[in-house]
Amino acid sequence: MNMILLLWNLDRATELMEWYREFMVNAPEDIYGFFAFLNVPPGPPFPEDLHTKNMCGIIWCYSGELELAEKTFQPIRDLLAPEFAHIAPMPYPQLQSLFDPLLPTGMQWYWKGDFFTELKDEAIAQHVKYGSQLPTQLSTMHLYQIDGAVNRVGRNDTAFSFREAKWSMVIVGIDPDPANAEKITTWARDYWRSLHPYSCGGAYVNFMMEEGQERVRATYRDNYDRLVAIKTKYDPTNFFRVNQNIQPITV
Repeated sequence: MNMILLLWNLDRATELMEWYREFMVNAPEDIYGFFAFLNVPPGPPFPEDLHTKNMCGIIWCYSGELELAEKTFQPIRDLLAPEFAHIAPMPYPQLQSLFDPLLPTGMQWYWKGDFFTELKDEAIAQHVKYGSQLPTQLSTMHLYQIDGAVNRVGRNDTAFSFREAKWSMVIVGIDPDPANAEKITTWARDYWRSLHPYSCGGAYVNFMMEEGQERVRATYRDNYDRLVAIKTKYDPTNFFRVNQNIQPITV
């Protein structure tokens, strides 16, 4: 498969998010991209004039024929005129771990997430406001489309309930310095609060922090009681609890 990275200046963020929401709804399943606000890493393949610059971008995965990647994405590049474009063939595990070297253990992290059924203009305005104010070099926001096979499964067929959701947002404050913990946390919380009124409730559990039991219940919705029954049967002491916990019924 191919990884395609396109970056733009922040003054085009609204335009790009509006284009992205329309394109992804009708995109073929061999083209997938997530939208991001990010600070450009200071190293290759990025040119020096972009190093440590706050930008917006789309990171694409193209799983079609390798030799067709350039031809497939050239119309997008022509239409959107990115400031930076990079395409590289790579195996999927490499794509999944592409940014791991930037994020060694020991970092300060704060995560917030939400699901959305639509990406409204008002929500885009809040994304641009907060996404343009990344508090640290490693902090970011990713917006993922939920589509394909996910939408072809019933909401009660598995634990994952939000089969009607079309977007999953994650806001991540990251920094190596503990002195910046409050800074990244405040930014992530303020960003999330500005978007939450437009959400459909719940979030991908890997994008959540210590948000309380009601937030866990909201994520699983009407599957929650079934999960409690399973938890009570197989883990009545709540041994597996270092997670977005489903608590067993205790006597």
